[in-house]
Amino acid sequence: MRAAAVLVATVALVATASPARAANGTVGERETVCANDLYVRTAPADGPWMGTLYRGQTFLVKGPKSGNYIYGFAYGHINAHGWVADGWFC
Repeated sequence: MRAAAVLVATVALVATASPARAANGTVGERETVCANDLYVRTAPADGPWMGTLYRGQTFLVKGPKSGNYIYGFAYGHINAHGWVADGWFC
């Protein structure tokens, strides 16, 4: 009985532990956004905001990188080139 309880608790822990991890973008790849929202800017870091990509939308990484930001093309309703914080792709 005790072994069954431990097994159930272990299965429940494994099923809930490891959420999807975000990754850096790869130049030349059309990446899927893992963040709930990802701001697209006209310049890296504090550049003016031009729109928001949401989880499941895509961004074609073109490079270059500037600090923690990467340049590319934001598909969907933005449909323009811009900069996003790197590290938020599936």
